[in-house]
Parts: sequence; C-alpha cells; structure tokens
Amino acid sequence: MTNRVFVAIDTPDLARAKAIADRVHTHVGGLKLGLEFFAAHGQPGVREMAGFGLPIFLDLKLHDIPNTVAKAVQALAPLEPAILTVHASGGRAMLEDAKAAAPLGTKVIAVTMLTSLDADDLVATGVQGNAHDHVVRLAALAREAGVDGIVCSGAEVAAAKAIWTKGFFVVPGVRPANGPVGDQKRVVTPRAAMDAGASILVIGRPITQADDPDAAARAIAATL
Repeated sequence: MTNRVFVAIDTPDLARAKAIADRVHTHVGGLKLGLEFFAAHGQPGVREMAGFGLPIFLDLKLHDIPNTVAKAVQALAPLEPAILTVHASGGRAMLEDAKAAAPLGTKVIAVTMLTSLDADDLVATGVQGNAHDHVVRLAALAREAGVDGIVCSGAEVAAAKAIWTKGFFVVPGVRPANGPVGDQKRVVTPRAAMDAGASILVIGRPITQADDPDAAARAIAATL
C-alpha cells in the first residue's frame, strides 16, 4: 500500500460521500465507511463507494455475543471489505469467531479504546489502569485471539507494536499540526503516528471538511 491514509467518510448523505470520494480518491489509499453511512445506506451504499476502486474499510465496531458477531461478519462477506472492525472488549471467543467468519482477504481489526475517551472515561466505566495499560492489555488479547491487528491512538501504537511486531495498527484521531482536535482527546500528527508504527491512518474532518479536500489530502500525504 503506497498511500496509507484512509479518509473517513462519516456522513449519511450518499451524494456528499460520493462527492468527497471523487475529490480525493487519487490522493488517499482507501475509504473508511462508518456507522452513519452504513445505517443510512447499508450494503448497496458500500457497493457504490467501492466503485471508486479503493480498498474499503468497513468500520462497524461489531460487539455482541460470539455467534451474533460471526453471523454478522458472514452477512458482510459479499462486500469483501479490506478491513472490518470489531470491539476487543467483546472478548477472546468473539474475536476468534469474527476472524474465522471473515473472508480470506479481509483484515479483522479489534478496536481497543476510542480516541474520544481518556483516563477519566476509563474510571467512569470501571476500567482499572491508564489508557496505555488498557490498550496494551487489549492488544495482547487481540494477538492471542488471532485477529489481524488493532485500532488504537497514536499515543499507544508504539507500545502495542513492541508486543506485537507483526500486528496491523490502525490509528484514528490523527490531526495535522496546529489543526482543531474536535471531540478527540488523544491525538497525534500524521507523521508522529507513522513514526510510532501505524500501518494506516484514518483521517476524517481535516480532509472532508476542508475548503479543498483534495489539496488537504495531498498536503497530509506530503508529510509522510
């Protein structure tokens, strides 16, 4: 993969999603479609976006009992997503079953800790330890369960890579230097995330809400 930036197209508006993809598709490595988009357009919408010829990252963060998640992954298999997310906190059996149900070419990636959360949020939900420890613990679980990698912030990716040298690390919450962070709490620059060990970067608003999304995508790619 020569361009490791996946643009997050988080909108329920299909026309807008296609317009963004059309603007940036020559300067990004893939398209990330999340819950907003999937809830509005389902599998037909994903197929339309796949028409741009880029890998599709289907970011649904599946989290349920193992059998339900496995059946959901099987139902999504005809889309042949390049990447599909599940929640690491679903446990080892759920992770194992998700991976077993996925198509051969799909990377199953376990979400560790959302980048909108911080240490205070962990305490509020009863999780012991800091963000670093929590992510590393879930990274070890994901590795043992046999999935392909994890989603984590740039602040933890180096520690996760240290215990899982062959893992695939997806880093969201990436913001250009001096850019607004929005609702993200644990952010790094694209270059810092790559230097720490990210396999791909997920970047949304700095590209999709820019006056010129294509120029924004090219500027970010230039820093890598």
